[in-house]
Amino acid sequence: MALSKRRLGTQGLEVGAIGLGCMGMSQSYGPADETESIATLHRAIETGCDFFDTAEGYGPYTNEELLGRAFRDRREKAVIATKFGFKFENGRQLGAETDSRPEAIRRAVEGSLRRLQTDHIDLLYQHRIDRNVPIEDVAGTVGELVREGKVRFFGLSEVGAATLRRAHAVHPVSALQSEYSLWERNLEVDVIPTMRELGIGLVPFAPLGRGFLTGAVKRAEEYPADDTRHNDERYQGANYDANVRAAEAVFSIANAKDAKPGQVALAWLLRKGDNIVPIPGTKRRTFLEENVAADAVHLTDEEMQTLDETLASGTVAGNRYPAWIMAGIDR
Repeated sequence: MALSKRRLGTQGLEVGAIGLGCMGMSQSYGPADETESIATLHRAIETGCDFFDTAEGYGPYTNEELLGRAFRDRREKAVIATKFGFKFENGRQLGAETDSRPEAIRRAVEGSLRRLQTDHIDLLYQHRIDRNVPIEDVAGTVGELVREGKVRFFGLSEVGAATLRRAHAVHPVSALQSEYSLWERNLEVDVIPTMRELGIGLVPFAPLGRGFLTGAVKRAEEYPADDTRHNDERYQGANYDANVRAAEAVFSIANAKDAKPGQVALAWLLRKGDNIVPIPGTKRRTFLEENVAADAVHLTDEEMQTLDETLASGTVAGNRYPAWIMAGIDR
């Protein structure tokens, strides 16, 4: 098992074709298991999955600390992406409040470097736009950090085409992270064409439809109250029933290919462009290995068309986020 390599952007960032979203190791998806999480991070490197996604807000802070411990003696083998941009007070995130003032960015980066036990961040994203700070100021500050050697590459998260253009004009954007999958197609109208024009890579999070595209989902009420799925509209009532039916096309193709449904969903993403690197999240080695194996799953043109048409934009029932979170997304 060895992953192929892909480039994100045109500035030299190269990573394995499938990355690892690390948030769930510390929050939102049940109790943490540090021993298994670190074993999963180490196994990822062995498979060629060398691109790891974290953020100061995951925990907060504890996810970066976990990666710092895991990669302390193998930092050169890991490409670490982290994020700044939310506001914190007394160790707690203040909801969706943002702070991307230049001094706040620098303070966040120093904290991330300390927790990650490293002298540089490979890819630094603005987690969400700050409507009080021009994106040009954000890009300029990150550009300074790149020149200082504290950051290698600049990324943005959940922004629209116009913001991408404005940021890229100040300092090259190597990657946009955003939700994109068979389950969530909102980037296809204008964001993806803009990224292709500018040479920006795409890092889709939630590439398995928050679990629906794996077939391993339960109704919202069956998850604990502290599990993010407990309050997810797409897991509730009639929405859940409709979404399980919508995913059947993925299951059918997976059965015919003797593959896992999640592997088909990832293979679909990989076929969508050679500058796309999905980051499915897991905290278990078994699921990591399943995800990495998707790199070897080939979908025919006919299968791609079936998936495109069956899960076209608007197919999925329920909003992907509550209104207060959607307000921070730049689209």
